[in-house]
Amino acid sequence: MKLKWLATLGLAMALPLQAADKVSFEEYVVQLKKEAAERDFSQGTIDSAFAGIKLHKRAIKADRNQPEFKKTLDTYLPQAVPDWKVAKARKLMKQHSELLQKVGKAYGVQPRFIVALWGIETNFGNYTGNFSVVGATTSLAYEGRREAFFKDQLFAALTILEEGHISADQMKGSWAGAMGQCQFMPTSFLAYAVDFDGDGKKDIWNNKADVFASAANYLKQVGWRDDLTWARQVTLTQPVKKEQTGLNVKLPLSQWQELGVRRFDGSDLPSREIQASLVQPDDAEGRSYLAYANYDALMRWNRSHYFVAAVGHLADRIKFSQ
Repeated sequence: MKLKWLATLGLAMALPLQAADKVSFEEYVVQLKKEAAERDFSQGTIDSAFAGIKLHKRAIKADRNQPEFKKTLDTYLPQAVPDWKVAKARKLMKQHSELLQKVGKAYGVQPRFIVALWGIETNFGNYTGNFSVVGATTSLAYEGRREAFFKDQLFAALTILEEGHISADQMKGSWAGAMGQCQFMPTSFLAYAVDFDGDGKKDIWNNKADVFASAANYLKQVGWRDDLTWARQVTLTQPVKKEQTGLNVKLPLSQWQELGVRRFDGSDLPSREIQASLVQPDDAEGRSYLAYANYDALMRWNRSHYFVAAVGHLADRIKFSQ
């Protein structure tokens, strides 16, 4: 079956045969609406959510062609954490100090990490994405490769609309459906978003109290500890076996000391008995970090060592200014 839109924009975006052969996108949407009704979503929510829906070919293309990293941390970090972003983070840290301290105390998360996440995820709320979350998740479900995952995100988005946290036309996000200033997927929103100011809405798009508290709540729920930092860069006085590296290996600092791991300046590790993992994002030729429990928590947010290093690096630079 030949679909007219396959030639549109020259994208050569042919859908998997199993999806294209079964139904058109329009027919797929009809099926989703029926399923939404069977799940007891109100007709008003269904009508508003799917009003004007269209196939987001750019979302499908982005999902299929996610770029491979060909950088090292030494080249990536200056781009991800430029001096202007550090200066802006410090300014916003002071500007929202009272709110950040209140949130930090409530959830046991140091404010500098909240600001760092905010900065790395969306440039402090300035870039949150302009895709319809319902449209993007529906398109990616229809594409078929991860249909179950994106259908879960779609129905979570409908739940958010049903609960009245935002209107359908304002529910914008990334091509993958990550939403708001902290870029929560819809299922993460349902699990972790917070109405911190008590106005009846969990507004991670426009309300900084909810943005900060939702980010802090996420971290707390996945094991954040406010008595630790995220990691420390270290140097090795002798080679460490490959099987001793990675987040699945946890050893006390005293044992890492015995294995030849030292602070980056060559001095001994702290005497505190903290469990840590030796992480080498660029293998033995690149940087080495002793990663603490908060590193693991940040990896739950985004399973990229580069992302974690960027957040931690920005948080450290904020701290050094205080």
